[in-house]
Amino acid sequence: MRSWNVVPPSRAIFRLAAAAAALALGACSSVAGDVEIQRTALTTEIPTVGAASLATGVVTTPDDHPIKGIDVSKFQGTVDWAAVRGSGVSFAFIKATEGGDRVDDRFAENWANARAAGVPRGAYHFYYFCRTGAEQARWFIRNVPIDPQALPPVLDMEWNHLSPSCKRRPDVAEVQREMGVFLRMVEKHYGKRPIIYSSVDFHRDRLVGAFPSHHFWLRSVAGHPSLKYDQTTSFSIWQHTATGRNPGVVGNVDQNVYMGSVESWRRLAATGF
Repeated sequence: MRSWNVVPPSRAIFRLAAAAAALALGACSSVAGDVEIQRTALTTEIPTVGAASLATGVVTTPDDHPIKGIDVSKFQGTVDWAAVRGSGVSFAFIKATEGGDRVDDRFAENWANARAAGVPRGAYHFYYFCRTGAEQARWFIRNVPIDPQALPPVLDMEWNHLSPSCKRRPDVAEVQREMGVFLRMVEKHYGKRPIIYSSVDFHRDRLVGAFPSHHFWLRSVAGHPSLKYDQTTSFSIWQHTATGRNPGVVGNVDQNVYMGSVESWRRLAATGF
């Protein structure tokens, strides 16, 4: 098992790709602005935004990354998982829990139906800053069954200014301490290292340099992470739109791409490493 202070191989590749991206961007006369690219289907071509491909080190778009996925919650309503599978989606992450007392209304339905359709899926937990990491880990474990075929669990870390019951913004030390408790408990229970999801602002505020042995998943819907954030060498998954369209889902859905190779994705999907 990898030690906590070892960086996954895909991240080392990303550092090289980031350098290539910097050279490529230096030759560009313009880049995409802070307006989210509108998507009409998972395979729709979009203008080049200056992204660096891990596989080739050349300028790419999300469509150049073959491993694509979606993430869903109750807000997507009833999902036709057979249609999702037919669209070529490689993975789906499904909201399971929030805080220490909420279960997504459609988690059980999505969890069972995605597996029945043959869509590789994992569960995610939305973190709540007014409960401890241990409380939230126990809640996630209570509600998400062990499934050897499931993708690694995901811990969703972002500021939630819309929460009616918790306005706390804990400092760096508290955030990282409580996250560490959650991550260790969940990894021990499921036997897979959790992935950490974050928005750009939360990562900048609380997570720069933290948890180097975990894969990170970044929300950056206004452009490729390397164009929007200077701390992008740690990210393995890119959420590039919140307004995507995908067969099997009515309305908007988050769309994502894995930034590494097929081989490294298989390792991540099986173990979290």
